[in-house]
Amino acid sequence: MITIQNWKEEERPREKFLAQGPGSLSDAELIAILIRSGNRNENAIELARKILLHADNNLTILRKFTYEDLRKFNGIGTGKALSILAAFEISKRADMEEAPAQTWIYSSENAVKSIAPVLKDLPHEECWVIFLNRGNRLIGKERITTGGISATVVDIKIIIKKAIARLASSIILVHNHPSGNRLPGSQDRIQTRRLKAAAQMCDIELLDHLIIADGKYYSFSDEGIL
Repeated sequence: MITIQNWKEEERPREKFLAQGPGSLSDAELIAILIRSGNRNENAIELARKILLHADNNLTILRKFTYEDLRKFNGIGTGKALSILAAFEISKRADMEEAPAQTWIYSSENAVKSIAPVLKDLPHEECWVIFLNRGNRLIGKERITTGGISATVVDIKIIIKKAIARLASSIILVHNHPSGNRLPGSQDRIQTRRLKAAAQMCDIELLDHLIIADGKYYSFSDEGIL
């Protein structure tokens, strides 16, 4: 097998990174830097290409791979699998750090931008609440429940309790659909009505219920059914 060390120096991923910058590298070359080496029959880039092939050459799909998914590849041990997962987690957290700049929530799109990074690419459902003051200023957001692949339960009592504790004047309910279907199910509609009624009793307004799915979203408020 011809290893990367046999290549011309300017063609090796690390040397190419240093000489030309990260933008000059292919996805496979960047992954090769993370995993550092291949296996007995493949060098690091060949192994990286194989991993990408199983993700349809799509990084969005690859970032959904679990530790167990990565360990199925010959040459990917615990260290290499964790390196890939850690790289995607760092990217996710960097996206999340942009959210605080959006202090005021004035539209469904604005609300989605403030919460989408934390829900992006999750393999399971999570329910979050955005808390706002009387001027629609963001005063906090918190995960309320975590569910399975197809559903999560909205705990209305916990949501109201947390909203009161934060002195929130209004709230926005948010959850994701890992299936990629942004449309609400019957249970989503029922839970929305129940939460709206409970919030009104405590002088708290439910401004919206957002469902995020594969880069798209559904807004109960925009659709006029809240």
